Amino acid sequence: MPSVLPDGDPVPASGELPSGALDGLGSRPFGFYVHVPFCATRCGYCDFNTYTSAELGPGAAQRDYAATAVEEIRLARRVLGDAAPPVETVFFGGGTPTLLPAADLVRILDAIGEEFGLRPDAEVTTEANPESVDPAYLKELRAGGFTRVSFGMQSAGEHVLAVLDRRHTPGRPAEAVREARAAGFEHVNLDLIYGTPGESDDDWRASLAAALAAGPDHVSAYSLIVEDGTRLAARIRRGELPMPDDDVAADRYLIAEELLTAAGLSWYEISNWAAGDEARCRHNLLYWTGGDWWGAGPGAHSHVGGTRWWNVKHPAAYAARLAAGTSPAHAREVLAAEDRAVERIMLELRLASGFPLAGLAPQARTACARALADGLLEVEAFKAGQAVLTLRGRLLADAVVRDLTP
Repeated sequence: MPSVLPDGDPVPASGELPSGALDGLGSRPFGFYVHVPFCATRCGYCDFNTYTSAELGPGAAQRDYAATAVEEIRLARRVLGDAAPPVETVFFGGGTPTLLPAADLVRILDAIGEEFGLRPDAEVTTEANPESVDPAYLKELRAGGFTRVSFGMQSAGEHVLAVLDRRHTPGRPAEAVREARAAGFEHVNLDLIYGTPGESDDDWRASLAAALAAGPDHVSAYSLIVEDGTRLAARIRRGELPMPDDDVAADRYLIAEELLTAAGLSWYEISNWAAGDEARCRHNLLYWTGGDWWGAGPGAHSHVGGTRWWNVKHPAAYAARLAAGTSPAHAREVLAAEDRAVERIMLELRLASGFPLAGLAPQARTACARALADGLLEVEAFKAGQAVLTLRGRLLADAVVRDLTP
C-alpha cells in the first residue's frame, strides 16, 4: 500500500485557507491537478496513492468518481472565490486516468472550465497506459479539450517490463503515439525508466531508440527508485533482484542525454527533454517555478500562496467527506519564508534556465563559486548571473542543492 500522509495542521471543514494565502493569487500561474486513483494492476515499483478494484470497498466505485471530483472543484471555487484566475494548465494523473470513460475526464475538465474558466491557450494533459486507450477514446479526449497526452512506456524490453510488473507489450506505446497524433494531439510524451535490475546499456539504448522512433515531442526519463513497501523492494530484500546501482544510473542518464539531444530534444529539466519550447510540459513548469495549483482527488496535494495541503488518501473517505459537504483535506502547513526560498532553489536549479545568483544568500553564493570551480555550473551562465547545471552538475544535482541550502 502507498506510504502514509505527512502530519500537519488541521484544516477547517469549509477548507478555508489561512489569512494571506490568497494574496497575490492571479499574479502567479494557476493550475489544476486531478488525481485518478485507479489502476488495473499495481506495478511492483509503484508507491503512488493508487488502488485496484480488489483493494476498494463500498463508496469508492469508479463510476461515481467524476461526480465526486466535480464536487471538490466546486469546493475549490468557494474557497478561492473571485481572486482565482482562469486556469492555465490541467493535469490528470494517477493511477491510470484513462481507466475512466473519456466522457468522465471531459466532464471533470468541463467543471474546471465552468467554475474557473480556462485560458484560451490552456494546456490540458492526461497520463495514460498505452493499453487503456484506443483511437476512438483519444479522439473523444481531443474533442473534449485535451491538448496533451503522456504515455507510460517505461521500457522496450520485455524482461525489463516484467521486472517492473508493467502489463503492456513493448510495441504498444508506439502505436498509441500514432493514434494520438491521428486524433489531433500535437503534444505527446513518453515516460521511460532506467536502472531496472536486469537492464543492460544495450536494453536502455533500444528503449530510447524505440521511444524516438515513435515520434513524441517530449520524453521523460527517470531513474528507478526502490520505495519501501513495494513489491520490488520486497524482492530486492529477499535477494531475488539486485539493488539498482547509482553508477549504472549515471551512465544511463548520459546515454539518454546523448541520444535524445542527437534526435533534436533538449533538456529543460533534469529528467525531461522537449522538441522546443512549445513541447515543454507547462504544468510541471508551474510546479518548478512556484506557481499555485489545486490538487483534486484522494491524496492530492495543493499549494496556494505558501500554504500547502493534502487530501485524505482513500477514495471512500474522500467521497464521504465531499458527500457530507466538508473539505477532503487531511492536513496542511504554512511554509515559512525561509522554507519557500529553499524550495525555490531546489526546484529552479533543476531547470535549464537555472536560478538567479542575485536571489542567493552570501553563503550560497560562495557555494556556487565552489560548484563553478568543480565544473558543476555553466561558466557563461554564471557570468550572466544565473546558476545553471552542467551535464556533470545534473548528475550531482542533489549534492549541489544541499551545498546551496545548508
